[in-house]
Amino acid sequence: MMDNRMKQSRLFAGMNDGELTACLQCCGAGVVRYRADEIVFRQGERPTKLFVLLSGAVSVCQDSPSGKRTLMNRFDRTGDLFGEVYAFLDRDEYDYYALAETDLEVLELPRAFLYQPCANGCAHHNRMTQNMLTILAEKAFTLNRKLQLLSLPTLRHKIAALMLRNLNASGLVALKMNREEMADYLGVARPSLSRELLHMQEEGLLQLDGRQIAVTDVETLQNLF
Repeated sequence: MMDNRMKQSRLFAGMNDGELTACLQCCGAGVVRYRADEIVFRQGERPTKLFVLLSGAVSVCQDSPSGKRTLMNRFDRTGDLFGEVYAFLDRDEYDYYALAETDLEVLELPRAFLYQPCANGCAHHNRMTQNMLTILAEKAFTLNRKLQLLSLPTLRHKIAALMLRNLNASGLVALKMNREEMADYLGVARPSLSRELLHMQEEGLLQLDGRQIAVTDVETLQNLF
């Protein structure tokens, strides 16, 4: 059952092939395929698994009572882990849902394997638990940074922070989001985001080319803060 793609997940860091195979057999993991636009787990469902992305892309979203969608996160790298927070939370249902953006292959692991001690005292079980704690700490840091961004006073401040955080050495913004996904991430309407991006381009701060964005005046963006 062991797939080389699984070794790209940090959940299995420090395990050799034999240990990873034993771990997957011990916990009863399985590979599941989803078609594009299919729900991986639903908001309100009882959490029973955690998920390792093997191929494709998935969005984790939340819908308001009025039907407005907020993009909480997006995963498109082999080995990405999602839904794992609920392995350690005493909650009866998901607050979000996961939607397949493309056809997916996902490794699904029972939540109980991490939530309860291993009866066999497996070394690979302990290794997975240690890896999970590291992953959770890093995700908590990332979520805190998102909260800092969302607390900024204006849409321009939010856009500037997002651009600067994802700016590479070539002056391009390394974001794998389209405009709708970016608007969801920032918690604003897409037309409002598009207007502000155009204003920033007209002022010489950004250069827009389809999904690609270049920062043309880094200093001015930095001086907003």
